[in-house]
Amino acid sequence: MNPRPDIRGGTFRERMVGFCLTVCFLLPLAMLGCLVLVWVVFFGSTARGRHGVRALDHFVNAAVFDGLAWESISSHAWRERHRPWSRLVIWVTNRWQQDHCRRANKREQPVVDLVLQKGLEKQTIF
Repeated sequence: MNPRPDIRGGTFRERMVGFCLTVCFLLPLAMLGCLVLVWVVFFGSTARGRHGVRALDHFVNAAVFDGLAWESISSHAWRERHRPWSRLVIWVTNRWQQDHCRRANKREQPVVDLVLQKGLEKQTIF
């Protein structure tokens, strides 16, 4: 049986499995992860804190800004620098570190290109 994809892509079955996994499994673990990250910031290793913040950055980029899961908000902002939200991100990060978004994109673009070349962004469930 070949399920019919809806107009937004994906099948109803895929959407329901994703919803159930997200609500029952991923969201509770994400909340726990945020609590652990707060603890790590104050008492843990710097490397572990950086890994957690980077993962959170990629999650927010994918979930909020409709970016790729393999790039940061900064890199995505540089790639989409003509959009209003990205101009704001670039302006804010330039106050902290000049050319941060451009450098992030230069560092992450080879990874994004490899992911797209290998088709790793394609559907993996069903």
